[in-house]
Amino acid sequence: MLKLPGLIDPHVHLREPGATHKEDFASGTAAALAGGFTAVLAMPNTQPPLTDGASLARAKKAARAKARCDYGLFLGAGEGNVEGAAGLAPQCAGLKLYLDQTYGPLRLQSLLALIGHFQAWPASKPICAHAEGLSLAAVLHLAAAYQRPVHICHVSRKEEIALIRGAKERGLLVTCEVTPHHLFLTAADVPRLGSGRAEVRPSLASAADQQALWDSMAVIDCIATDHAPHTLEEKDGPSPPPGFPGLETALGLMLKAVGEGRLSLDDLLQRMHSNPRRIFGLPEQPETWVEVDEQATWEVRGQALHTRCRWSPFEGMVLPGVVRRVTLRGKKAFEEGRPLARPGTGRDLFG
Repeated sequence: MLKLPGLIDPHVHLREPGATHKEDFASGTAAALAGGFTAVLAMPNTQPPLTDGASLARAKKAARAKARCDYGLFLGAGEGNVEGAAGLAPQCAGLKLYLDQTYGPLRLQSLLALIGHFQAWPASKPICAHAEGLSLAAVLHLAAAYQRPVHICHVSRKEEIALIRGAKERGLLVTCEVTPHHLFLTAADVPRLGSGRAEVRPSLASAADQQALWDSMAVIDCIATDHAPHTLEEKDGPSPPPGFPGLETALGLMLKAVGEGRLSLDDLLQRMHSNPRRIFGLPEQPETWVEVDEQATWEVRGQALHTRCRWSPFEGMVLPGVVRRVTLRGKKAFEEGRPLARPGTGRDLFG
């Protein structure tokens, strides 16, 4: 039995408030435990988005009542909340900038507001950015201009990881993450998945882009799922929203990479535990670990998952490593396919 520290996912969408038919704090954190995660950081593009004290308090209230594992919430950067956002920083995992096409209404298009957030947001908390192509170049320029840390979400393209490598070599305070789906799926998988089910942001890239990510693992700080559940009815409908569920398949996929020699187990733990804890300033979780049967395999079946959306882009794939037990602060939180932690067990990592 492989004993791992509790994994940390710094990028999930738990859909509460506003879209609990897709996921909520109870179902999403059950999926997290099933995947070996004992802490998740949830994004703010909910309905309504988390952009002020009232919306943040509403989401925190729901999380306190329902979360089965520990959690933190991001605040969304908007056109009109520059000063207000900064005042809420101690309660948040970080500030999220949406600078490219995404799900929800939080895309930031004003350069003045973007600069304002870089000036006002406290340097003790990371700014996280959905920034692709030219937007990424702009964010890295602002990080240099204002000498403050930025974390780049779900990097997916060869030229983007090259920009981040160069920024790190110049001493910029930049970190980044990649998703398992960008490491294991490419645009060539779209016909097999179907166009609706393959919709994701950033979109699936080329094989050359994917290889560039694997070749740049030394530059990549975190593996983040970007768990973004939507129902199959929505994904198969006329306007499919972007996003994949990913909490329950991430560990198996990365253990597959370990078995293939693409990275070591220590590399995995650095990117799924140590680095997320350091980057986001998370407290230790005492007496917390995950027991994984590394000799066992399992087949991905959407209907057997704990996420409310009940599907996966990795349907039918056989993955190594079965999560047998999760212990959170000395108490069994998950065992043999069943979440044992009750809703409300999880703690807010930011008060």
